[in-house]
This record gives sequence, C-alpha cells and structure tokens, in this order.
Amino acid sequence: MSKSYAKTSLAAIAATALAMLGNPASAAPPEPTKAAPQLIEAAKKEGKVVWYTSVDLPMAEKIAKAFEVKYPGVAVRVERSGAERVFQRIGQEYSSKIYAADAVNSSDAAHFIVWKRDGWLMADVPEDVAKYFPKDQQDPDGMFAAFRVTLSPIGYNTTLVKKEEAPKSFKDLLDPKWSGKIVKAHPSYSGTILTATYQTARDIGWEYFEKLSQQKVMQVQSATDPSKKLSVGERAISADGTEYNLLQLKEKGEPIEIVYPTEGTPLVVGPSGIMKNAPNPNAAKLFNHFLFSVECQQLIVDVGGMRSFHSQVKEKPGRTPLKQIKLMKEDPAAVEKQVEEIKARYTKYFKV
Repeated sequence: MSKSYAKTSLAAIAATALAMLGNPASAAPPEPTKAAPQLIEAAKKEGKVVWYTSVDLPMAEKIAKAFEVKYPGVAVRVERSGAERVFQRIGQEYSSKIYAADAVNSSDAAHFIVWKRDGWLMADVPEDVAKYFPKDQQDPDGMFAAFRVTLSPIGYNTTLVKKEEAPKSFKDLLDPKWSGKIVKAHPSYSGTILTATYQTARDIGWEYFEKLSQQKVMQVQSATDPSKKLSVGERAISADGTEYNLLQLKEKGEPIEIVYPTEGTPLVVGPSGIMKNAPNPNAAKLFNHFLFSVECQQLIVDVGGMRSFHSQVKEKPGRTPLKQIKLMKEDPAAVEKQVEEIKARYTKYFKV
C-alpha cells in the first residue's frame, strides 16, 4: 500500500477533500446570501430549526445555545447520533416522505454524495462560505460546505502509560503489551471511524486491523466514546476516536495525551447543508449562515477542539498546529463506493 497523505497546509488538504464529492457544476452556483433582516424575521415566524448532527452532544448544544442567544425567537432542536445512524434515519424518513430535518451535518462526507445525487439537498451559499472558505471545500452547486475538520489520532491515559513507553504509530498498537488495554470505536456507527478505517486500511493495509482485532480490544460505538474510556481509566490506549474530544478532556486537566501516528493521522471533513424539504426553510438558512460564521467556527475550534477551513479563524495556542501534523488524505468518493465492504471486513475481523 502506498503511504499517501496530505501536504502540511490547509490549501493542500482542501484540494483533496470535498473536491472529490462530485463533478463540476453544469451551471453557476447560487449567489451568496446574507443573514438579512428579512431572513431573520421569516425564521422567527417559523420559530424553530431541527438539526441532525453527529457532533458530540455537549458541543452541539453549545452551538445551539449560541445561535439562540444571537437570534432569540428561533429555537434549535438538536437530534444527535452517530453519522451512520443519521444517514440511516434520513434515508428512512425521506423514503417514507417524512420531512423532519431542517439542517444536517455528518462526519461522513460520503453521505452528501448520496443526498445530493438523490436530490435531497437545498442550495444555499452563506456569505462567509463564499468569502472565507477554500473553493475545494464548497460543493460547486452550493449544496453544502465543510463545516468542521476532525482528526482521528491515538490517545493514552498518562496515569496508566508513561510518555517514553507510549505508542508512536498505529503499528505500535500491535505490541503484545497493549493486549486488553485498547479501546476503539466502530465504523458501522461512526462516520468519523468509517472514514478513518478507510484511510488507515488504504495506507497501511487491512492486515493491520486483522492483527489489531487479536489484541482483545474494547469495542465501543461512537467516535466520542474512546476518550471517555481513557479518562476514567477503563482502557490505557485509544486506537482511534476524535482529536477534539481528547483535546477537551486534556484541557480540562484530565490525564490524557494525544499521539499523531507516524504513518499519518486520518483526516475527516464533516460537511453541513440544508434538506430540500426542510419544514422550516428560513430558520434552516439562518442556522446554516450561523454554522459557517467566524463566530461559530471559532467556537468549534476554541471550545470544541475541532479544526476549521474558515480563513479568519485562528488556531488555539498550545495545540499542535495542523501544518505540523502528517495527515492522511480524505477521499469521500472512494468511501461512498466501499462503505459496505469496509463495514463487512471490519465486522469479520472484530466479530462485532
């Protein structure tokens, strides 16, 4: 397997991610729009917005609260689940002509390939997206853009693992000394883990997962779960999960440390968009504007520990700059084609 990974700059990363989601548009995308007074009033008349998201619940609720403070009179109902569950739910609802979701975010960018292909998304280009986001991080038809960037590194509990003994690579996790001490999330539940599994298998081989499955790994569902097991000492090492959960815990004083594997760290782009049959379309558009604003993007970085493509957002001091991390390449189109194979192969190895 070739060890293919993104160059260490946001521009280079952008060129490998959402640009792979589809063919160039046959027509010009819609004109960028502002959160104009007319839109705000229309949103207030609707009174609410329903947001399906795979962002961890505490952060999703912080985003919702910040929006409600900025736009009083428009309530946000957060419907949080793993990305693969969000995808299944929307598929079931739309197949039954049930239109409950207004705005949607997924950590599996491949979902937006399917939703766009099925005609389930509404075009909307917030002004911030047009002005401050790389073109490669915007759908050419204006259906979605990269709301957040997540990494899936290794983590460890510093009370259980000494720094000098900590793993430095994915392959280090195969050392017999880590048997029964590793926790890992599942690609059938989490879009982050599905994407990370694809990238890791592509770059270092499926044999890595086959051998890892023999390490008596604790299997959890969500990408947000491994860090929780670390913080309470149930496991010493997390083989995957989310960088942002590890950062949140570490910055609260929990005994957590992050390892960016020498093979490269999986890069996961999480787009957001609006559902075509949104029951509250104006509130959905206003919420979409907020998600991509510098205010919200700085919030998900500073408080949430995520990364942003918004050019006006600053990285938080004390964290490892993205440009210093060796990254694997995102390829959502390939994930979309191989999703069932990835899940089946993983289940075969881990028997869960």
